[in-house]
Amino acid sequence: MNIIIRPALDSELDAAGHLTAESFIADGHTARDGDYAQRLRDGRDRSVQAELLVAVDPASGALLGSVTFAPPGSPYADLAQEQEGEFRMLAVSAEARGRGAGEALVRGCIDRARELGLPRLVMSTQNAMVHAHRIYDRLGFVRTPERDWSPVPGVQLMTYSLDLR
Repeated sequence: MNIIIRPALDSELDAAGHLTAESFIADGHTARDGDYAQRLRDGRDRSVQAELLVAVDPASGALLGSVTFAPPGSPYADLAQEQEGEFRMLAVSAEARGRGAGEALVRGCIDRARELGLPRLVMSTQNAMVHAHRIYDRLGFVRTPERDWSPVPGVQLMTYSLDLR
């Protein structure tokens, strides 16, 4: 299936935030009333403080998923060091799963990092996000256990890196 990856339009920011939060909540990765769910819902802030990319069905225009790309210096970069890009908050709607939207979004982040001339792209993931791990492995990301971290007590994040040189 052909999927368009592009920056979110202003008119899509709220819908992208809602899709992201609902995806994380439905999969059990965050609580509906938690602080992180509120952050996921804020597509507007992510588009200003980072770059919010969306996956769109070219035939219907339907929003299939979104991801936050954090270039160097973005406050959304949790893991990235100097001259590394980072992506976060990768989400695909339940209806669009299995259609390649997740992989297309990750490829969009890889393309964006290359456009910026960055030598590396990094990301964090939860152990339970096994479908996403398969995408990362397929695209050449490698585990970087020395960078694993915990944003809050009880949440341990695994990290991956892709060398772009």
